[in-house]
Amino acid sequence: MKIKSFFLAVLALLAMSVLPGTAAEGSLRLATTTSTENSGLLRLLVPRFEAASGLKVQVISVGTGKAMKLGENGDVDVVLVHSRPDEDRFVAQGFGVNRQDVMYNDFIVVGPKADPAKVAGMKDVLAAFRRIFDAKAVFVSRGDDSGTDKMEKAYWDALGRRPEGRQYLAAGQGMGEVLTMADNLGGYTLSDRATYGAYRARIGLEILVEGDRRLFNPYGVIAVNPARYPDVNHRGATQLIEWLTGPEGRRAITDFRVNGEQLFFPTPR
Repeated sequence: MKIKSFFLAVLALLAMSVLPGTAAEGSLRLATTTSTENSGLLRLLVPRFEAASGLKVQVISVGTGKAMKLGENGDVDVVLVHSRPDEDRFVAQGFGVNRQDVMYNDFIVVGPKADPAKVAGMKDVLAAFRRIFDAKAVFVSRGDDSGTDKMEKAYWDALGRRPEGRQYLAAGQGMGEVLTMADNLGGYTLSDRATYGAYRARIGLEILVEGDRRLFNPYGVIAVNPARYPDVNHRGATQLIEWLTGPEGRRAITDFRVNGEQLFFPTPR
């Protein structure tokens, strides 16, 4: 009887040892940008998806570059990001599959009401950046390899110049923190409209430049490649992709508003 009891105990322990794998099938690891987190969008999307799918979503909110690195390492199941060239590279190199357009908004240049660079009302983002540079006004950069950071760097590269020294602060922080820093320093920054909308009441920065087609900001969702990382929850990733791009997800994206303003728009189908 003692031997039988011993073996029963061993079998129970073995059964318990497989529970983490079973639990993983009921969870989904999502790496996404700080803009979806800081804006408050995920607080609407995630509970609705969890209720529809029965999955528990673990959100890792970082810049796009770091989110995609997590995907490249197989540390997450799916990524929701906004840097199309990097997304295409991610898929081409075999790290991701089934990339889908999800939604879009736009970038804006924000700054102090005093506007020392005199860029208010401008529609050309490159011309505005040139004025900020020439005025030696403070510019706060994300400096974190995020989608916003990559876009900002592309604007400076197009100009062939970039502020240096005290004029240019690379924060290495998320969008919310950067908006707060720019406000405290009386400086300018590039922001996605959604995060600015969520922080607007807490800061004194104003929208100064908007409307340039180069400020378009699309978001894509990509499943991590199960052929490369067999342990990822590909089924759950596919469920999220289908939900985000389907009627329920598109409705949830449209429903998200801050102070009555719609901040994300589902990609037309």
